[in-house]
Amino acid sequence: MATKPIIELSKLYAPTLREDPGDAEIVSHKLLLRAAMIRRVAAGIYSFLPLGLRVLRKVEQIVREEMDAIGCQELLMNIMQPGELWQRSGRWNDYGPELFRLNDRHDNIFALSPTSEELLTDLLQGELRSYKELPKSFYHIQWKYRDEMRPRFGLLRGREFLMKDAYSFHDSRESLQEHYDAQAHAYSRICERLGLRYVPVEADSGQIGGKVTLEFMALADAGEDDIAHCACGFAANTEVATAAIKPMLFGPADAELERIYTPIDGSIPELAALLHTEESACVKALAGKGADGQVYVVFIPGDHELGDIKVSKAIEGFEFLDEEQMQAAGLVLGFIGPVNLPANIKTLADQSLAGLPRWLTGANESEYHLSGAAPGRDFNIDAWADLAEARPGDFCAECGEPLSFERGIEVGHVFQLGTKYSDSMGAFYMAEDGSERPFIMGCYGWGVSRSIAAVIEQLNDEAGIAWPISIAPAEVCIIPLSLGGSLEATARSLSSELAARGIEVVIDDRDERPGVKFADADLIGWPYQVVIGERSLGEGLVELKKRSDMQKSNLSVEDAVAQLASMVEEERRLFA
Repeated sequence: MATKPIIELSKLYAPTLREDPGDAEIVSHKLLLRAAMIRRVAAGIYSFLPLGLRVLRKVEQIVREEMDAIGCQELLMNIMQPGELWQRSGRWNDYGPELFRLNDRHDNIFALSPTSEELLTDLLQGELRSYKELPKSFYHIQWKYRDEMRPRFGLLRGREFLMKDAYSFHDSRESLQEHYDAQAHAYSRICERLGLRYVPVEADSGQIGGKVTLEFMALADAGEDDIAHCACGFAANTEVATAAIKPMLFGPADAELERIYTPIDGSIPELAALLHTEESACVKALAGKGADGQVYVVFIPGDHELGDIKVSKAIEGFEFLDEEQMQAAGLVLGFIGPVNLPANIKTLADQSLAGLPRWLTGANESEYHLSGAAPGRDFNIDAWADLAEARPGDFCAECGEPLSFERGIEVGHVFQLGTKYSDSMGAFYMAEDGSERPFIMGCYGWGVSRSIAAVIEQLNDEAGIAWPISIAPAEVCIIPLSLGGSLEATARSLSSELAARGIEVVIDDRDERPGVKFADADLIGWPYQVVIGERSLGEGLVELKKRSDMQKSNLSVEDAVAQLASMVEEERRLFA
């Protein structure tokens, strides 16, 4: 094994910080700054310092190895992309203000790449000509740009970030599914090699497009997504998760329709409190209109929220009505119900309400509600759909067990695009029967820089970062408690022998107090720390600390190299 260069901290630019920076909100942001991994340039834009770059390159390499293993070919595409390509795909306008746009001196328009579907589709158009050349898949690791309205949380939501994006081209849905599954397996491997606790979840494709999609979520309190998951294997973003919701019945199942005086503002919590019942026994009504101007009243269980993505799939272009629009439609804010609605209004209800024999709902009259409202007798619903967001207390639609809820950080996302881009950009191949057909495509994104923050969110303690050995800036840190004499000589000898065995070694040869060295070692998160002090060395020993569990032990100087090499190799295998 090739000898590794030894990193001397006295020569390394690594200005650690003792205090948390004031503008850092979450753990990973604080520790990345304090441990001298990154520095802020502007809102959502960071430079990587030497230690941070070492971590970044290791994440890149893991991603690269897993892509290569499934036959995905690496190339490198451009950050600046012609705006004309985005206009052809229809995303120049659809992408919205997050797309960085610029003009050159000749007034040609360009976009700073947030993703590369258009560019690669255009590159391959006319060059991948025959079904015999398919399937093909390509990836690159490149900086991406999105003009986030509120960049925050350090590397988790930035305007400039490093991403691996891959794209595949197929002549059949079966071929696409095969590669999609291979990419999903590779993403699981990446998570495991990074030491991440993760869940693959059903998700929405957003601006990328496509109907089949899966997000890889690193579980962390700092995550911006809520995840519903079950021991049976079901997992989905709460925005799209289908849950078994069990609304309560208010009153007997055969109750007659009753008009109830409810002098409240119409909110569900107030209604439940007034009638001494649970919010889940109330039916919530929300009014909106579709893209065609049709007014809808949507009904969901009272203790749930309407899923924006779900309702937009059920009603194209759905937008909520304001109070003035409600009045114009003949609706009473806070007291809307399905009985005696104006004839021109359509109704849509969450599928969980289909089995509820009597509803507690608005009376379409100010300060009045109805109990005992019976579907089919007192009113009819035009359509039923999955509309309510999953929440704690719901059950798994697959197995019926209670769902668990956690927050997650999206680190990867795989999509089956179909022909969305090949159709719009005129990218065709010659099929076996001689006809021209659009490529069937998939795309697969992995947040390289974002992964670093996700790892830290999971692997940290009050002292600092506890890197997995797979992406730590170095594997072993040798810490002599004083310079000159036998302590430094032993430190340099151990460093040289370990480096000769292919182990990444850093030696803390700074003229600093032991407390400073210990604090920095834990803050930066070297997986193995070897302390060389006068007393222990006098006994022929050095002290070893494993950063992941902070456990300490003594090693003899003679055996230290062999034992450390064995421990490092064993831990490497865990993440291989």
